[in-house]
Amino acid sequence: MKKYRLIASSTMGLESVVKDECKNLGFENVETFNGRIEFDGDEKEIVEANLHLRCADRVFIKMGEFKALTFDNLFENIKRLPWENIISIDGEFPISWVSSVKCKLFSKSDIQKIVKKAIVERLKVAYQTDKLVETGAQYRVKIQAHNDIFLVMIDTSGEGLHKRGYRNLINEAPLKETMAAALVLLSRWKGGDRPLVDPMCGTGTIAIEGAMIARNVAPGVNRNFASEKWGIIPEKLWVDLRDEAFSREDYDKEVKIYASDIDPETVEVAKANAIRAGVEEEIEFKCMNFLELETMAEKGCIISNPPYGDRLLDEDAVERLYGLMGDIFQMRFPKWSYYIITSYENFEKVFGKKATKNRKLYNGGIKCHYYQYYGAR
Repeated sequence: MKKYRLIASSTMGLESVVKDECKNLGFENVETFNGRIEFDGDEKEIVEANLHLRCADRVFIKMGEFKALTFDNLFENIKRLPWENIISIDGEFPISWVSSVKCKLFSKSDIQKIVKKAIVERLKVAYQTDKLVETGAQYRVKIQAHNDIFLVMIDTSGEGLHKRGYRNLINEAPLKETMAAALVLLSRWKGGDRPLVDPMCGTGTIAIEGAMIARNVAPGVNRNFASEKWGIIPEKLWVDLRDEAFSREDYDKEVKIYASDIDPETVEVAKANAIRAGVEEEIEFKCMNFLELETMAEKGCIISNPPYGDRLLDEDAVERLYGLMGDIFQMRFPKWSYYIITSYENFEKVFGKKATKNRKLYNGGIKCHYYQYYGAR
């Protein structure tokens, strides 16, 4: 098997979470950069990263990284890369994404054309052909340029890794599955006798991701990836590693998850999502106002993505909601841990308690903080 430098792209603020996932999967030479984690691997690691990474956005093969100040520079550097090692003779290779920040070469459309032309020339020579038909598997090329340094990648995932396949209907302010999984992982909740509660569950993403983590269900096991159609990865490898992922699922551990929302239609959508994810047995859904929330154990974990100003409520409503949350959580759940993500800057003041720790995250492009309150040990 060939060795590649692989990249797991990440939402800003989640790099350390994705890095830990990569290390736990046994990947080697793991390095962290803004918005991405790099590691070494072969075809097996490409499959494992796509099947198992919960918090990464996509998995790429890193083709190269170089400085380019002119379009001639760019053309020659792109042409020098071994595209034929990845792209088949009939492969379709759109230049699907280009960014250029603080670079002399700033025209995205020109960068796109030059990169395409250079790859075409390289592949024509490699395959000794005058024409590339591009009717086969898709190899989407991503170019990320910053301060004249060009990072060149091929997307192995296709659709983003947050597309687990269980969510069809989206509510007004969806939380990506990758972000929801990160919120659970950062809480250190793993199941057992401590319940997990989401009192404003929306379409159930936090509860579902929590159940999948507790049961060790691989997030990508029930979906397909662009690289499944590539000649460089044997079909048997996908089958074997999926089977291995299924065999690692844990249905012996106790798992108690409670999810509720005030909107009955949303709760029905959440239930349908849990059924599609195969974790409906682990989650008890209820339609109720969070004011009715009562403790069901001495210690547990609340994780919530409540409405906030940039989303669904005006400032007065947000302050009333967060003040009530602070009262209820601290009075009824004194020994519990709670974790709340919001973009509202005065959250701690209105909630009535300073967080043990908070972390800056970007949810749907909105700057948020994840306020973490640690309960009794």
